[in-house]
Amino acid sequence: MRDYAETIGFLGQWGRFQQIVFFSLVATIMPNGFGAFTLVFLTDTPSHHCLVSGINLTEDWRKSVIPIKEVDGKQELSRCSRYRLDVVRNLSAQGYIPGRDVNLTDLEEEGCVDGWSYSKDIYESTIVSEFDLVCSNQWKQPFTSTVFFVGGLLGSFLSGQLSDRYGRKPVLFAALALQTVFTFAQVFSGSWIMFLIILFINGLGQMSNFVAALVLARLMPESPRWLLSRGRVEEAEAIIRTAAKWNKVQAPRIIFEDCGTEKMQTHSKEHYNVFDLLRQSSMRATTLILCFVLFTMIVGYYSLSFNTAQLHENPYISCFISAVVEIPAYISSWMALLYLPRRLSVILTLVFGAVPLYLIQLVPDDLSNLALLILDLKNQNQNSDSDSDSLDLSNLALALEMLGKYSITTGSSLMFAYTAELYPTVLRNTATGISNTVSRIGSCIAPLLLSLGMYYKYLPYIILGSLAVVAAFAALFLPESFKKPLPETIEQMQRRERVKCPCLTRNMTPVPVVPMDSSL
Repeated sequence: MRDYAETIGFLGQWGRFQQIVFFSLVATIMPNGFGAFTLVFLTDTPSHHCLVSGINLTEDWRKSVIPIKEVDGKQELSRCSRYRLDVVRNLSAQGYIPGRDVNLTDLEEEGCVDGWSYSKDIYESTIVSEFDLVCSNQWKQPFTSTVFFVGGLLGSFLSGQLSDRYGRKPVLFAALALQTVFTFAQVFSGSWIMFLIILFINGLGQMSNFVAALVLARLMPESPRWLLSRGRVEEAEAIIRTAAKWNKVQAPRIIFEDCGTEKMQTHSKEHYNVFDLLRQSSMRATTLILCFVLFTMIVGYYSLSFNTAQLHENPYISCFISAVVEIPAYISSWMALLYLPRRLSVILTLVFGAVPLYLIQLVPDDLSNLALLILDLKNQNQNSDSDSDSLDLSNLALALEMLGKYSITTGSSLMFAYTAELYPTVLRNTATGISNTVSRIGSCIAPLLLSLGMYYKYLPYIILGSLAVVAAFAALFLPESFKKPLPETIEQMQRRERVKCPCLTRNMTPVPVVPMDSSL
């Protein structure tokens, strides 16, 4: 049988059929972005303090019942404690004035036994305020996001296996149904546990949708490649003939020659699974490197994306800034896929993503005071540009973080296409699913990684930058797929050229390459 791409070359590259397939699949995965990043707002923590209500206190004591704590160099109301209410009530009744007659630091404190009062300046409510995920329950806030991504991890694994066995189309529509039902069900969650269960299933459906759509984007209603790999030649030909009609081109009388032979039928009955990705040394190395690179990309992408709520006082503006950065990133990814080698593109995005993350540490901690000092000095010199210069200085850290996100987003986007190009048809969905499964571990730990900033402000950036540098080196040993036909068999994949590590070449046993039979 001739090469698949050559066989269906008469369809053209961007006819009506391909356009309908593309925009249909785009419509199915658009809700995925909303599903993931609504968590930025759903899990955000509003300003809060202990609830004080239903008791008679003077105005002075009502304002003083919440202790003042220093957080990140700023004075603010304590979030998790108040002065003992029975003591405060007695002092108020006796006419004592706080700060004058009573030293507040000598008063005993207690927890928020009556609950919390949450600010509604930004949000009417979030799951944090609905289920009191603060103070001793604060760990539940990042854990909520982690549960969603654990669902996505399982979805990546299951969808790859199920798609290769039962087809891309059934899995895609099953995932869409799952998403629809459980997204609506979230609204009716009566407890945090119920919300977690529904969120987990929603994450599972979302990632199953994404993985199935990613591979199905090659053709539709069902992948002719997959049908051929299963020996279902007539169904594959029917889809190609339909595509030819939509594209207004003439299909040959026989599209897939020599596909009905006994050898092809025997080959189509072979079942492949995740262990086939690890049996051959060359495929094993490719799979492990891809998993690590994707893990690095995804942990970086979600860490920088979920950190957007901290970039500006208004989280909606923060999210807007972070989202706008992704537009040029996806355009850059598209241009890289068109004109640049895949391996080079991946390495460059990782390196350019790591550099600004390292540079963030060099920005002075007290940047605002430094900017005010510069502004004052320039005002003395009557420099009319002082306003804009100080503003640029105060936004330097933000610009560096967004530059890092731009590069990581570019790399994450092109990695999905790169992964699909490296594997043969019989393993493409399994490989895509497994690599996505491993990468989703990165999304699971992203909320926890950000929490390390409590111990050292720049620790998350250092970890992300270091991972990117190591992944860039590992990507050197990936095979190149730029302007090469998609492999149809495992043997074709093994023939792909790659950079060999000198320290391993000496001990490597050459993998025998089985000549391709023309009937395959």
